[in-house]
Amino acid sequence: MNSSIDLASRYAESGVAEVLEQLDQDLVGLLPVKTRIREIAALLLVEQARQALDLPCGAPGLHMSFTGRPGTGKTTVAVRISQILHRLGYLRKGHVVTVTRDDLVGQYVGHTAPKTREMIKRAQGGVLFIDEAYYLYKSGNERDYGAEAIEILLQDMERQRSEFVVIFAGYKDEMDAFYQSNPGLKSRVAHHVDFPDYSDQELMEIAQMLLEKQAYRFDVQAKVAFADYIFRRRHLPFFANARSIRNAIDRMRLRQANRLFSRMGECLSRDDLITITAADILSSRVFQGEVEGQDPARPLTPLP
Repeated sequence: MNSSIDLASRYAESGVAEVLEQLDQDLVGLLPVKTRIREIAALLLVEQARQALDLPCGAPGLHMSFTGRPGTGKTTVAVRISQILHRLGYLRKGHVVTVTRDDLVGQYVGHTAPKTREMIKRAQGGVLFIDEAYYLYKSGNERDYGAEAIEILLQDMERQRSEFVVIFAGYKDEMDAFYQSNPGLKSRVAHHVDFPDYSDQELMEIAQMLLEKQAYRFDVQAKVAFADYIFRRRHLPFFANARSIRNAIDRMRLRQANRLFSRMGECLSRDDLITITAADILSSRVFQGEVEGQDPARPLTPLP
C-alpha cells in the first residue's frame, strides 16, 4: 500500500486550477471570497488524499451560505463552486439551479411539498442556489408554508448530501435571522462566505472591463464623470454593486446612440462609435439625486 501521495499531480489532473483561474477573470477584487473558495478546494483535495491512503475521513460538509448585497458575484461564485465539486467528483453534473421562494413555497395545503421536491430533483448532481433564502421564513404567520419547504430541504440536505449541494444566499443581517429561525439549519451549512461590497476603484475596473468586452471606451472626461457617478450612485437606494454598474453602462450606450443619431448625415468614425463621452454620463438622473429606472413620481421603497 502506498504511504505517500503527490498532491500537486492530483491538483493538476483535477482541473480545479482552471476553474479558479476563470473565477479570477470573472470577478474583480473579492479577495476574501476567492481565498475562501481556494481553501475549500484545498480541503476537499486533502480529504481525497487522506481517503486514498486509508486515513480516517468523514463525508465533508458541502452545503454553503453566501451573504452580501446584490451584485457582489454570489451567483457567479456558485457556478464556479459547482464546477469545482464536479471536477473533484463530489457532484455528478455540476450544474446550478437558481430558485427563490416562489419556486419552493405553495399557496395552499399540499402545494409546497411537490414544488420543493421538484426543485430538489432538478438540482440532483449539482447545486440548488436559493436566492433571498430568508423569505422562506415568515415569523408569526401560521398560514405561511415556507417552514414546510425548509423542513423538506433540511431532510434532503442530510439524506441526499452526496446527491446535491444547497447554497443559501441573501443579505447578511436577514440571513443571520433566517438561521436563527430553525436550530437545524445553520448546523447543516458547513461554509459561510461573506461577499463584501466593491470599492469605488473596483467598480471603475468593472465598468472598464465591461466596456472593453463590448468594444467601448471612456474618453478622459468621461472617466472623471463616471468616477463621480459611482460615488453618487453608491449613496442612493437600491445600489447593487456590479449590477448597478452594468445597468449604468447600458444607459450610457443608449445616450451615446441617441447623441450619434442626432448627427444623421455626418460620417461617423470608428472612434465616434466606440467612445463614451462625459455628456453620455452627466445627463443621468443620478446627478439630480434620483435612481435611474425609478418613476420620479413614485416614492422610493426602502430595501427589505
